[in-house]
Amino acid sequence: MASSLQQLLNEEGFENGKLLKNPSEFKAPDESIALPIYICHGRGSSETSKHKDDKTITRKGSSVFSSKRASRPKHDEPAIDESAIKAVVSILSGYIGRYMKDESFREMVREKCNSCLSRPKAASDNGVFIKLELGIQSIDKLVLDRGNKTERRTKLVKNSIKLLSIVAAVNGKESRNGSSCGGVPNSHLSACAQLYLSIVYKLEKNNRESARHLLQVFCDSAFLARTHLVPDLWNHFFLPHLLHLKVWYHKELELLCNSGDAPKETKTKALTKLYNEQMDMGTAKFAVYYKQWLKTGAKVPPVPTVPLPLSLSYGSSRRRSSDLYASRSSVNRNLTEWQSMELDRRIRASIDICRHEAEEKEFKDEENCSLDKTRTHRRSSSCQIYSTPRTELMPETQKSGRFRLFACQSRPTVCLAKGKIVVRNNSMRKLDNVDLPLSDLSKSIATICSSDVLSDCENAIQVMTKAWLDSHSDPAIEAALTKLPVIEGILEVLFASSEDEILELAISILAEFAARSEVNRQIILNWDPVLEIFLKLLRNSSLFLKAAVLLYLLKPKAKQMISTEWIPLSLRVLEFGEHLQTLFTVKCSPRVAAFYFLDQLLTGFNEDRNIENACQVVSLGGLSLLIRNVEIGSVLERNKAALTISCCIRADGSCRSYLADKLNKASLIKLIVVNCKDSNGSVIALLTELLCLNRITLITKFLNNLLNGWGGLNTMHILLACLQKALPEERPLVAALLLQLDLLGDSSRCSVYREEAVEVIIEALDCEKCNEKIQEQSARALSMLGGRFSYMGEATTENWLLKQASFHEILGDSFHRKDIGDDFLYEDEEAIENWQRKAAIALLESGSKRFMAALSNSMANGIPSLARASLVTIAWTSRFLNSVRHKDFQAMACSILVPRLLESSNSDRVLEERVLATFSLQQITKS
Repeated sequence: MASSLQQLLNEEGFENGKLLKNPSEFKAPDESIALPIYICHGRGSSETSKHKDDKTITRKGSSVFSSKRASRPKHDEPAIDESAIKAVVSILSGYIGRYMKDESFREMVREKCNSCLSRPKAASDNGVFIKLELGIQSIDKLVLDRGNKTERRTKLVKNSIKLLSIVAAVNGKESRNGSSCGGVPNSHLSACAQLYLSIVYKLEKNNRESARHLLQVFCDSAFLARTHLVPDLWNHFFLPHLLHLKVWYHKELELLCNSGDAPKETKTKALTKLYNEQMDMGTAKFAVYYKQWLKTGAKVPPVPTVPLPLSLSYGSSRRRSSDLYASRSSVNRNLTEWQSMELDRRIRASIDICRHEAEEKEFKDEENCSLDKTRTHRRSSSCQIYSTPRTELMPETQKSGRFRLFACQSRPTVCLAKGKIVVRNNSMRKLDNVDLPLSDLSKSIATICSSDVLSDCENAIQVMTKAWLDSHSDPAIEAALTKLPVIEGILEVLFASSEDEILELAISILAEFAARSEVNRQIILNWDPVLEIFLKLLRNSSLFLKAAVLLYLLKPKAKQMISTEWIPLSLRVLEFGEHLQTLFTVKCSPRVAAFYFLDQLLTGFNEDRNIENACQVVSLGGLSLLIRNVEIGSVLERNKAALTISCCIRADGSCRSYLADKLNKASLIKLIVVNCKDSNGSVIALLTELLCLNRITLITKFLNNLLNGWGGLNTMHILLACLQKALPEERPLVAALLLQLDLLGDSSRCSVYREEAVEVIIEALDCEKCNEKIQEQSARALSMLGGRFSYMGEATTENWLLKQASFHEILGDSFHRKDIGDDFLYEDEEAIENWQRKAAIALLESGSKRFMAALSNSMANGIPSLARASLVTIAWTSRFLNSVRHKDFQAMACSILVPRLLESSNSDRVLEERVLATFSLQQITKS
């Protein structure tokens, strides 16, 4: 089992910042940090040891350790990677953050806490229940009123933390196994209090403390947390560490059922009790383990070992049952191997488990079907296998796993008659009257459609793929192999097999089918609607690139990519997918596939989920990969990389300065040039985002670097050509960019670039001719020209103007607008003043009467965002009317703008609009 990030990277052939020519030749690390998922780090961020370590596998444990690790001096342990800690915090705080966004989630949490704290009405109360209830009520008030930063809110926060901390303290060392006056276990009270403490700290944006309290829920009452309070979080955060216990439990149930001992009910209860105790212990251990991660400056803690319980004895038939199990249950073997990989994934994501419930419910009945129930039908045994114990408050959510019980299927009767294959029973898949000669191929088709022996089905895959390759796409062979039951059979083998050779053949032949027919694509997607097979394959260290290509051919939609693993898995494909993959006759770049997945994940959900996914790309270090892909690869890949970066900036504006510094400006200009026949929308969108920097010095530095161009070509000429062929909704932004580049030169000299840019801006302000989309981009262009932005990239010109008009003094303490003013430092004020003066002169002199008339018209007829942006533009440009050299310009401006500004200052307009209009009138009067 990979137990460290470095080992994960080494498994991909990645050592000392370089990708080895032969990925199988790598050196194992000496250190171990249990990191359950792929993370994009800097190429030189980790080191590997000089020698391979002997690996010791604990037979009954959940973890594999290097043989040297146990004896290492404690002071040699490295500090935990900060990005790994951030990922843990992101998952946990992201999960509990749903409390603020989702009313149904709030109600569910409240109902679950109430159900586990119920007590007789006559029971006495020592005040702890009242404190808990008051604390919860305070939090609900905070959620409903979370937009206001008032003194009352601060008191509510302090009060709720104080009350809940008192309740959490009832589960101290001396009273840990005790109960309250109402008979409710102290551990239940504490767990609920810790859950709400996690919520209140999330409300206060203290994500680290929120995560710590959420982990404490599992420490206080692991059973209650994993089965009742937050089972969805447990399934995705803790269960991957403990899958070996679940495998063991089902195996023991099978052995118990096969035994001749009686009574089975008593032994089943004992087995269930043993299983629950061990699962609770393991959950608590890993909760403590991750809590240690959150300590400031923490060193690498040892990965917990959770051994299997001692097996119960089931009499003389035990060996026979074990043999039967070993021969038939290839699935448990596969699940155990899968569990080994599970430890090294699952963290880099924000949890949104409820999206899984609808898809998982579809397969619930199939999952609950037990192994022995099927076998009982075949052996006429009365033994019954038990599902998840009823003693649990809430059954464990199980994965759908259609192939999980591969040996459960009844073997159908295959009748050979007149050279045809006819399947005659009620198996899941039927292949009726396939017109093929009796041959190895026909036998293999019958096997893949009916056999419950994994090895036979794997052999059938080999025969069918050979027949396919030898046939050179013969229509008869294709018709036989693309039948629904055959494709479904291949998919089941793909899910269950652990043989890379078989998996590669199955992937390749399915790629051939998918490339040829939309029907075949839909068969695959319908069989695996939440893409579980592909999640398994993308975790594979040797086949994930081929699996990515197959999935890309299927073109799944975002609604099918509901797992929280898709972002890290897509980034993994993006990093290592530089070489073309060949799947028989299909050739495709894995990077193209990765960008398709990222596009779905960042644009295919609702706004909140899209933002969460984009933030996850940033937190996982995906920006460095995207920056690299802007510079290399095909034109399509580079455009997709630019578009993805734009999504990331909109989701997390704090990365804007980093990107403006690191991105190669020449590569962006080159991309505009090579997009000669296509839209430059992705590049223009990225450049627009990158210019919204919070320092005017950074803005001018970026523009100067952009002006250097590419390959000796003139950047402004390139942008002028781009402007002429741009889509209508792109033209305002290109014009604003071109004008800003022109301002770097002599503002007193007019240029063709300036004239063209101002002309396009005026045209885009014509609300009668321009649709809503163009007007939105026109508003954005005007905001860019204002030149003032916050650290997160939000335009602050309006806030700054309100401050100049003493708006905050008018409203006093009742004015709670965020950050009135902007993030510019004092020494930047002179620079931004000069920049705005140059921009105003360029707009007013080149646009003259037409520009002012366009602003006035858009104030009256534009969409709200454009009307407001036009008013703000009038407000800041009016400060520089005296700088315009045209004769009688001030009088003309007064005649055009004053009537409209007087309308905006009427009492029926919003207060900020009236203040801006009045401020503009004052500036015009002064001029």
